[in-house]
Amino acid sequence: MREMYRCPECGRELRYKGLCWSCKAEQERREMLAWTPEQIQEKLSGLIQHVERLEEDAWDKDFWALLCYHNAITPELQRAALAAELYYPSEIYYRAPADVGDALVQALLETEDSGEAGNLLCCLAMQGDDRALEVLHELEEHPRPWRKKLYVDPSVYAHTGGWTFDKAGARRQLNFDTCYPLIKGDRSRDKAAQVFRPREDRCPHCKGRVVDILTLDGRDARLSFLGLDGVITATCCPNCIPWEEPAYSRFTLDGGSEAVFPYSYGAGEEDDSDWGMEEYANNLYVLGTEPVPLFYGAHFDDLSTVGGFANWIQDANYYPCPDCGKTMKYLAQIQWDSLDYMEGTLYIEICPDCRVVSMHHQQT
Repeated sequence: MREMYRCPECGRELRYKGLCWSCKAEQERREMLAWTPEQIQEKLSGLIQHVERLEEDAWDKDFWALLCYHNAITPELQRAALAAELYYPSEIYYRAPADVGDALVQALLETEDSGEAGNLLCCLAMQGDDRALEVLHELEEHPRPWRKKLYVDPSVYAHTGGWTFDKAGARRQLNFDTCYPLIKGDRSRDKAAQVFRPREDRCPHCKGRVVDILTLDGRDARLSFLGLDGVITATCCPNCIPWEEPAYSRFTLDGGSEAVFPYSYGAGEEDDSDWGMEEYANNLYVLGTEPVPLFYGAHFDDLSTVGGFANWIQDANYYPCPDCGKTMKYLAQIQWDSLDYMEGTLYIEICPDCRVVSMHHQQT
């Protein structure tokens, strides 16, 4: 029988000696967060001089650390990427200056290649100024020939940058402009965010217990950016959470919440044993004490966050509110593995007007 080991940091059972993947990722993150201003400038200068390396390795750790942990992507780097005709990863153009946006527009209007057009639409979505909105709206109303080879309209490409627009060209923001991490802490002292709180009611599909998967207290000063003076609760059956369609729940600001059943997809096997519920409920996650960059949780797959940008495993996926039909706003992501529950990520979205949340799952 194969010998088992334990991670020296967290005690997780492993089939090899050394740190588990989560503790190793945390160790690497601490090292990158500890970069001095001089080290940040050195990394940035190296990337500007050799920006073409992103074309060979879009997972370049220096770039993603500069973006996600230090918010250090500069116009100089954006102009260098533009000069190299580098249109992926699109995040490099987030809130780029107008001259860069204008050049991206020109490249988009001149291209005849559908693949390049798709990348440029994502870049303009990240740049996101009024000119980008105007051009994407115009291309939706009057498509170019390459549109036939793309799967979705420009208004859906805009989701990449955390916004969209309606038929009249009016912008709708789909991301909150603040981000907090969920970190390990003392849940008895900090209740602003609570993860995985089992309830007594049971799922009609699998008979397992329904769970308040995330509760956020909008009255906490850190969560004032949500704009809701009360409690937001996302409720679901974690065993049956859909992959292809969202699960919905409705909340009241006094802390009430009700899951909307039945689920159309993803019903799990019947299991009313409540196995593991206590362990998952005893997780240590609380809301971080300070905000972090908007892309903090948008690349490294061991982070759970509230607000900012998500780390979409497949494409960005924003669902319509079942009540008003408007595209919902991205609220939070929970990495299932942080609870030792399963693979993948749970994405939570919200319609603040209708007090509805949606939840859906993605994994590799």
